[in-house]
Amino acid sequence: MFDWSYAEGEDDPQLGQKELKRKQLVEVLDHINENQKALNEANMPNVMEFVSVNIFRGFPAFPNPAHVQYDPEEDEPIQYPEWPHLQLVMEVFLRFVVSNEVDPKVARKYIDQPFITKLLALFDSEDERERETLKMILHRIYGKFMQHRAFIRKSINNTFYHFVYNTERHNGISELLEILGSIINGFALPLKDEHKFFLRQALMPLHKVKYVSMYHTELAHCISQFCMKDRELAPEIILGILKFWPQTNSPKELLYLQEIETILEQTGCYGMDAIIDPLFSRINRCIMSYHFQVSERALFLWHNERIFAFISDYREQILPIVFPGLMANTKGHWNATVHQLSINVVKMCNEMDPELFERCAHHYKRTVELANEKRKRQSELWHDIETVALTVAEPGWQPPSTVQPSLVNYEAYDVHGALEQATSLSLNLPKALNFAKPRGDI
Repeated sequence: MFDWSYAEGEDDPQLGQKELKRKQLVEVLDHINENQKALNEANMPNVMEFVSVNIFRGFPAFPNPAHVQYDPEEDEPIQYPEWPHLQLVMEVFLRFVVSNEVDPKVARKYIDQPFITKLLALFDSEDERERETLKMILHRIYGKFMQHRAFIRKSINNTFYHFVYNTERHNGISELLEILGSIINGFALPLKDEHKFFLRQALMPLHKVKYVSMYHTELAHCISQFCMKDRELAPEIILGILKFWPQTNSPKELLYLQEIETILEQTGCYGMDAIIDPLFSRINRCIMSYHFQVSERALFLWHNERIFAFISDYREQILPIVFPGLMANTKGHWNATVHQLSINVVKMCNEMDPELFERCAHHYKRTVELANEKRKRQSELWHDIETVALTVAEPGWQPPSTVQPSLVNYEAYDVHGALEQATSLSLNLPKALNFAKPRGDI
């Protein structure tokens, strides 16, 4: 056993032994490359013991708190000092797995479920080089040992469960998703219920993790593979994305908008007529977003030919939903690009169906007028309350200047009745408001 805690440049008493072991590992690997028959049945126990002793180990606890995630663009890559030895051992194991001399029926006595469980645990390594090598090894095992395929999928499923619902920390999610992308591509049609269950219960919940950007590219690829296998899953997938839509995380919104656009384009918007309301209600909120990239990305959907054709076919349902957001942006979005894009989309909608556009414009105008009237009534009611409060208030009391009457739904309360009772009893403002009980006709 070697101590790898010595930093580079420090006096390591085991340096000579480490170098000697590295040379021996190189010799073993060269011998296997030159003589494939070395990986015969008689040598399997020794090879597997050699691999197990060298690669299976525990990892140190995460040094950073849960909210601090590794950023490949900002942080230096973490590289284990023992990797020169681990790499050679894993190369030997990879040669063992892919060798034609290794009979899967014999080797499965050694590459069993406990072994695969330990192998999957190594994907939590912080060294990207190790995870990449493990990815190749696991993919080869999945292809060669057919009896282990269901167990590998189930184990990856359990890893995702633990990640999503427990820790939200795992270094190998993107690599596991890359493996799954190839696995999903090989699924036979029609898809089994087991595979659909995996999509719903393991892949879709990965969208809820805060740091989904770390693996979203691989996740979106897996999702698109399912859509290409079975277009009927597309509406359910989009509803799942909408379920986990962030409220205050604009970068995640951009990722999800891009994912939805990809799904709509791949499937030709198949089956989307059943989810028009939730889908375009979310798009309308994205159009009105103050984050210019989110609004811009939502508006670019109109520049996709397939999506625009779908919008044109179902314009009677879609245009009334997105019209308020488009008009709000044309009246004054702070970003000039978004403002101009909104104007262009409004023109496209007008050219698509002038009569429908005119009806939506009339309805929007009437809605704005009613909203203005409501705010005016609320302001007048609040003024009445302040007037009564000043009449019956204690000496020196002034109404608070920070109150926003627009936040209170006075129409649901019998405010006038409360004012009359408060005036007759000479109560101060807080007690007067206690008389504002909910109206029975609301």
